[in-house]
Amino acid sequence: MDQVWSLDDIYKSFDSDEFKSDLDKFYKCIEDINKWSYENLSSYDDCKKIEYILSNYNDFFDLFMKLISYAQLTLSADARNKKALSMVEKLEKDVTQITSSKVKFEKYIGEIDDIETLINSSNIMKEYVFYIQELRNKYEYLLTEKEEMSIAKMKNTGSDSWTKLQELLTSTLMVDIDEDGETKKKPLSVVRSMAYDKDQNIREKAYKAEIKSYKKIEESSAAALNSIKGEAITLCKLRGYDSVLQKTLIDSRLDEKILSTLIDAIKESLPMFRKFYDKKAKMLGHNKLPFYDLFAPVGEFDKQYTYEEARDYIVKNFNTFSDELANFADNAFQNNWIDATPREGKRGGAFCENIHAVKQSRILSNFTGNFNDVVTLAHELGHAYHDYCLKDEKYLNSKYPMPIAETASIFCETIVKKAAMEELEEDKLVTVLENDISDNAQVIVDIYSRFLFESELIKKREEGSLSVEELKEIMIKAQKNSYGDGLDENYLHPYMWACKPHYYYADENFYNFPYAFGLLFSKGLYNMYLNEKESFVDKYNELLSITGRKNIKEIGKFIGIDLEDIKFWRGSIKVIEEDINKFIKI
Repeated sequence: MDQVWSLDDIYKSFDSDEFKSDLDKFYKCIEDINKWSYENLSSYDDCKKIEYILSNYNDFFDLFMKLISYAQLTLSADARNKKALSMVEKLEKDVTQITSSKVKFEKYIGEIDDIETLINSSNIMKEYVFYIQELRNKYEYLLTEKEEMSIAKMKNTGSDSWTKLQELLTSTLMVDIDEDGETKKKPLSVVRSMAYDKDQNIREKAYKAEIKSYKKIEESSAAALNSIKGEAITLCKLRGYDSVLQKTLIDSRLDEKILSTLIDAIKESLPMFRKFYDKKAKMLGHNKLPFYDLFAPVGEFDKQYTYEEARDYIVKNFNTFSDELANFADNAFQNNWIDATPREGKRGGAFCENIHAVKQSRILSNFTGNFNDVVTLAHELGHAYHDYCLKDEKYLNSKYPMPIAETASIFCETIVKKAAMEELEEDKLVTVLENDISDNAQVIVDIYSRFLFESELIKKREEGSLSVEELKEIMIKAQKNSYGDGLDENYLHPYMWACKPHYYYADENFYNFPYAFGLLFSKGLYNMYLNEKESFVDKYNELLSITGRKNIKEIGKFIGIDLEDIKFWRGSIKVIEEDINKFIKI
């Protein structure tokens, strides 16, 4: 079983006949759509025009995403692949040629007075009712065709370029670290994974080497971050949003009341997590927990998994939920959808990319064999399963927002973690229990620090660019406010803004609170599954299948949850609290 993914089902190569043919088709689609839009969208006649453009948009964006996903995946596995980089830049630049037509259509939709009557008269429009209504909701924030076209083109040499620079910096950064008295160079992703090593000296050494290594890229990273956030602020003001956060909430299909209720529940839970950190510190021989021991394993469970063993463990436990989920995961492993091997030039961390046109996904991870890596694979397979449940939806009905994006992934990792806890003796159970609590703490406590950091960053960026020292100070302040006395303030992580790619997504600001939402929403779903068992599976699959055509509040209602009620969030946090109390008593 290969640990490097195969992209052959997408394209064999950039030089393949299929890639060249699709690239030609891509440009022909742009030409046809632009010509048709110019000739037909100047005045309203009937719903046939809307039906035509909806059908063509589905085909066009399916094709575009297939092309650019192949290029981006190739680049993620090898940051120095010049052909992939060139193709990503070319596609990102050339897709902007459709911007004017896209804006024409959105304005055309936005200016129709009685849209409901029109929708009811067309079976095709009924299928896209949510997409159409969302376009109308965003109509007031549209600029002129010329302005939108200029912005789309300028982003290619603006925020998109800064994003690629940051990815190149972190994926090629080699960290100097001492091993057996000899200084060796290791990829950043490898050094960061040492935070899970059972040897405290290695963890501390890796932490110090990592922090020191950022000196090589801190100025470039700060420039990238300032530029990306500066662009986001400028565009939000131009379009009439009250703030960058407001735009994020609208794009996330999330009511502000739901977010504020979630944040209130998170703040209430912080003292509980600080008790956990205090207990872990004592177990590791500290007065207060240093950042380098945040992920330190405790207990006797230090099993290393081969890639094949990880596959078997995941598939076996997914099968306790459903055959469909287990078979899906096994297929992903067997057909080489996963790139698992850490190596120089490969992007760090993990992600899942859906290629809707071929009804497949690809997963990147950096697998080193520890249990946390197994959980990461389960997490990313959850993302892929979510996309699998949407495979029969049209492209325009398949795009779900950030907060719901972590639901299936966290649900899947929960299945694997709970299975491990049930089968281990107490001396080994403590390891997995602590690992689960630690992961939950990251998604609540650390995510809250990232939310605070980004809020302050955007506020200050409105006044001007921030220096490296200012960024470090804001990060440390955010960590202190979130972790409190749970961490040793002498050993925090001032460069967390440099190593987390989410800050560098120009069109996805505040990519932090969605993780907390996903965790706690998923905890609630998992509790429902425990109560309902087999009868829950079909309901769960249907829930995932509607996430591209419902807002977050409606998705909650579908499954019977009021997301504006803090009692729901407290109930999910209570599950974590019970585990923390169990851990403290050990």
